[in-house]
Amino acid sequence: MTKALLTMDDFATKNIPAIVDYLEEKHIPVILFACGKNVEKHYDEAIYAIKKGIVVRNHSYSHPNFSHISIEDGIKEIKKCEEVLNKLYNDAGMPRRYRPFRFPYGDKGGDNKASLQKYLNEEGFDKVDDTAISYPWWKENGLDRDIDTFWTFDFAEYNIRPNSGFTLDDVFKRMYDQNPKSGAPLFAPDCYNMLLFHSHDETEEMVPEYYRIILDECLKNGIEFVEPKFMR
Repeated sequence: MTKALLTMDDFATKNIPAIVDYLEEKHIPVILFACGKNVEKHYDEAIYAIKKGIVVRNHSYSHPNFSHISIEDGIKEIKKCEEVLNKLYNDAGMPRRYRPFRFPYGDKGGDNKASLQKYLNEEGFDKVDDTAISYPWWKENGLDRDIDTFWTFDFAEYNIRPNSGFTLDDVFKRMYDQNPKSGAPLFAPDCYNMLLFHSHDETEEMVPEYYRIILDECLKNGIEFVEPKFMR
């Protein structure tokens, strides 16, 4: 059985209610990683997701490359998003039980990586349970020890943009590639993947209901989407 945890970055967006309704219809659990500035821009849509019981977590405030900013500015980015999310949960009247974090672009801070990991640990951020990931490179790169949430497979659907030359067909090619240059194959048997997806209105404009098209293909190929678990 191929199992996967779905994570979706850059929450919130205009199309989030439709995405949330689809995930509820298909019984697909998800972690939505939120940019604070996007939540502020689409606050009602964010409230909708929270009230539906979706797990919404920290993806920084303004989505910078953490290796391009100082450790002080990096911490400010994390704290500012925390403030936005705390208010969001309070306004939605829902408890905020877990606090995982994902670095934008998977950029863990370059020379500041150790300091940022220390900060996330000391501030009590939750590590998403990745113990079912069996790929040797996951441990070789220390991803099993990092507090932040990385991924094993990237759909790369965010590249679908005007004049980019990247299309939905390219997403499907990635999905069916059994020997990817990086990451893990999506449809390998008896594996566990942590999937990277995005909620982008720009993608929706190019391919209406792109999330349904792509995730239905995953379901058709027997992927079992699992509930997120946390290690502390």
